[in-house]
Amino acid sequence: MRKLEWLLLAFGVLMLGIYVVARIHGVILSRAEVERFKSQRLLAQELDSEAEVGGKSPSFSLWSKKRVQDYQQSLASHFAPGIAVLRIPKIGLEVPVLEGIDDLSLNRALGHIPGTARPGENGNIGIAGHRDGFFRGLKDVVTGDSIELMTQTDISTYTIDEILIVDPSDVAVLAPRSHSSVTLVTCYPFYFVGSAPQRYIVQASLTKTDIKNLNHSKTASLK
Repeated sequence: MRKLEWLLLAFGVLMLGIYVVARIHGVILSRAEVERFKSQRLLAQELDSEAEVGGKSPSFSLWSKKRVQDYQQSLASHFAPGIAVLRIPKIGLEVPVLEGIDDLSLNRALGHIPGTARPGENGNIGIAGHRDGFFRGLKDVVTGDSIELMTQTDISTYTIDEILIVDPSDVAVLAPRSHSSVTLVTCYPFYFVGSAPQRYIVQASLTKTDIKNLNHSKTASLK
């Protein structure tokens, strides 16, 4: 009987331990899910308010008439959440980056080029945009200007170090560089009538990353 009592007691303690561990695990997972939801909601709010998706229209002062019409028509379509927000303070550009470079996505925003590093990752991040729309202002950037990419977890700052004009077949500009970077791609010349024959390339190297947190931010400088 005494052995049975000890066995029952041990079994009870074991069950209690399993219950406690399960409760703790559940609380941790629940909190993690709440934080994940908050982060996603925060990015969505920033995409809406700061990048003006679903809010007021972007400035059309440099846009072609057709591109303005294409943008307005795109407002009736549903898009997956943007994966980042790109900012170029020099030209007052702030626009979301969608996944893919199909016509509809590029009419509404910028597009992440498949096969290149994603925003927030190390590598060469390729981003495309229309020369007569969001990326018209690239004609006014110069080396030394800054580019910012905001994701759900961080804000990365890049410094433009090279501007190139290449043939459409030259995909080497999207290859990984010796350091983390972002490559912006648009058609060239900017005011060419018809299908532009060349590509305008803006490359920038990562200089700083600010780690986003709901309560505080930590800056990591990269050299």
